[in-house]
Amino acid sequence: MTRPLDGITVVSLEHAIAAPFCTRQLADLGARVIKIERPGVGDFARAYDARVKGQSSHFVWTNRSKESLALDLKQPLALEALRSLLAGADVLVQNLAPGAAARMGLSFDALHAEFPRLIVCDISGYGDDGPYRDKKAYDLLIQSEAGFLSVTGTPEAPSKAGISVADIAAGMYAYTNILSALLLRQTTGEGSHVDVSMLESLAEWMSFPMYYAFDGASPPVRAAASHASIYPYGPFPAGDGGTVMLGLQNEREWKIFCEQVLQQSSLTLDPRFDSNARRHEHRDELKALIAQAFSGLTTQQVVDRLEQAQIANARMNDMAGLWAHPQLQARARWRDIQTPAGVVPALLPPGRNNGFEARMDPIPAVGEHTESILREIGWDASRIAALTQASPPA
Repeated sequence: MTRPLDGITVVSLEHAIAAPFCTRQLADLGARVIKIERPGVGDFARAYDARVKGQSSHFVWTNRSKESLALDLKQPLALEALRSLLAGADVLVQNLAPGAAARMGLSFDALHAEFPRLIVCDISGYGDDGPYRDKKAYDLLIQSEAGFLSVTGTPEAPSKAGISVADIAAGMYAYTNILSALLLRQTTGEGSHVDVSMLESLAEWMSFPMYYAFDGASPPVRAAASHASIYPYGPFPAGDGGTVMLGLQNEREWKIFCEQVLQQSSLTLDPRFDSNARRHEHRDELKALIAQAFSGLTTQQVVDRLEQAQIANARMNDMAGLWAHPQLQARARWRDIQTPAGVVPALLPPGRNNGFEARMDPIPAVGEHTESILREIGWDASRIAALTQASPPA
């Protein structure tokens, strides 16, 4: 099976989520990804938790289809091995602490003369210049700096996202920028520098609330699970204690919702609710009316009315429900992958292409491929032993 990135080699100095998520997606498309890890302990994300057969949930998610090369980059021999790898690589990805890669001579400027076709992607909190360049950045901190917390949660309390949204955003933009750089290299013959910041990635995703608050206007309110500016759009209780998520997008749907779901046609003429702006303004009153209409119905009866009226709706699912989701099962989205602790299920990446299937290879143990990779670049047993002795497990 031919995949889009077959023959592309990626070397990654990565940890946590942003860079590993980026490179796992490159591996999904067929790239060979060599993950540089600290001897003994590896990527610190391996120890975030032990929920997947004793392995970290984050690590299992972001590190399939990779090779693990254990190198202590404080050692000259390890840096020598890394540079030998880069001679045959297409991409270097790193999300080390600010300035760490440059101090090891691994900046784009330092590498470009020696490896002119090498693409270098740096992922950081704030980018490689500007007053925040050297500031430490973690996902929650970027959610705060990007204003995400100001629009997420309840009126009483801001809430962070339940997933690492800033890391994921940065990983996605690193991934797409690397694909763009590979296409550019086909034209120019030279590698380029990709500088991705978590702040800029999440700021892009915050563009709706930014424009909503344009020129000093009031920002979106924190509306919990409801939409901040469209109403009704969010969770509503049914009479049996269940919750139904529903959303309206236009006046045609509002009319149908009143007539067929609430069975109160007169509401379409109520001046409090005759536009989205007015429904938003009077959302508390409308919420009470909807709750009253649903109070005599079971969750399934509410869903049935919504389906009959073709009003968008969803279940308030949990993780067990997502694991067992019938749509994922029906579309055959699950595959088994090997890990150091045994087989686990994994979702195919989004996007189904009829020309190839994504690569779904094992998750590596720390340093699992060290010897084979070093032999591949011409090192003999004595040099490998010297490197191992110079780099004892942490």
